[in-house]
Amino acid sequence: MCLLGFSSGLPFLLVAGTLAFWLKENGIVLKDITMIASAGMTYALKFLWAPLLDHWRLPVFTRLGQRRGWLLFAQLGVLAGLLAMAVLTPHQLAPFVAATLFVAFMGATQDIAIDAYRIEIAPMSAQGALVATYSLGYRFGLLAAGALALILADHMAWSTVYALMAILMVVPIITTLVMQEPQLRRMLPSSWREAMRDSVIDPFADFFRRYRWTLAAVIVLFILLFKIPEQSIVGGVMSPFYRDMGFSKTEIGAVTKIYGVWIGIAGAFVGGAAVARWGVWRVLGIAIVLESCSNLLYLLLIGHHGSLMMLGVAISGQNFAEGLLGPPTVAFLSSLVNKQHTGTQYALLSSLVNLPGKVLGFFAGGIVAETGYGEYFVITVLSILPAMGLFAYLWPRFRGIERMQQAVDQSGAT
Repeated sequence: MCLLGFSSGLPFLLVAGTLAFWLKENGIVLKDITMIASAGMTYALKFLWAPLLDHWRLPVFTRLGQRRGWLLFAQLGVLAGLLAMAVLTPHQLAPFVAATLFVAFMGATQDIAIDAYRIEIAPMSAQGALVATYSLGYRFGLLAAGALALILADHMAWSTVYALMAILMVVPIITTLVMQEPQLRRMLPSSWREAMRDSVIDPFADFFRRYRWTLAAVIVLFILLFKIPEQSIVGGVMSPFYRDMGFSKTEIGAVTKIYGVWIGIAGAFVGGAAVARWGVWRVLGIAIVLESCSNLLYLLLIGHHGSLMMLGVAISGQNFAEGLLGPPTVAFLSSLVNKQHTGTQYALLSSLVNLPGKVLGFFAGGIVAETGYGEYFVITVLSILPAMGLFAYLWPRFRGIERMQQAVDQSGAT
């Protein structure tokens, strides 16, 4: 799971934050940078083709099994797409953007396969350990695609850097070839219509049946809103911001991608321990507020151009809060899933939680051009107010459910 996490984290930044540096150095304007670097929005739409990975066997690749076959196909696609980006470069912008979108699509497909594989290889009691191990590997992937790529780019061409990143995909590809397929007998549907009903229509209907229409609608709206502050600074706006604040690529890589990643890991450990101690719902509310307010720390950089101390303060607060929000978010989304539709429902919910923020990030360049960086960060913080109103509405309902679940767990342990 650690190596699969690395495979998942590697392409994510290469089509988002890291890509934005390459585009900026080639004279692409900020508005276009944020739009191109929003290729990562593909990850928020992965639920649209998730049923294919459950119900369609790939020719040739099916010899490895349903999960490993799709996973190898996606990993080879990421490798080929990164090589294409290295060959094309932004000087051939249209095909370069197409290659970027291809990498994002294959990266999202890989995530679907990994999530399904994780769920099927172990019981729910072991999922927490698997997610933690996967997250560690994911952070290593971000280190390679972020810090390592930026530092290398100070000493060699970006095309060479992306070619090296493509070579790193060989490690998870070997992992996929040697690991075992989940021992799960899967009944394949007899027709495409039946597949659509079982994997697309019924998961939607099941969710609204279990929570009723009013409560289900409020839950979906809350999911759409509560991670907007985090997702709005994941895209292409931050890389130009750091450069405009007077930092070199090596400084940015060292502080944001190396130091920041370990701070994020620390936040994730604290978040996991807090969920175990106080439950999902209380920790989720605190983490949402802290994560959204942490965006205000970037205002320190506007008044202190080139200050590594202020960059360290901003990255410490923001990355710790982001890591803190991770475990309660995964636990909250997992609690909403019916085990009969685990793969499709989790893909849908995890897509919805990231979509609005990525949409805001798509227009980030235009907003910054009109208002400035400072105003943009304030807007991202204020965007959390509707979500907190919905949180207050859902609090008594989910706290009751959480207490019931804790009582059942204690009874089972006894």
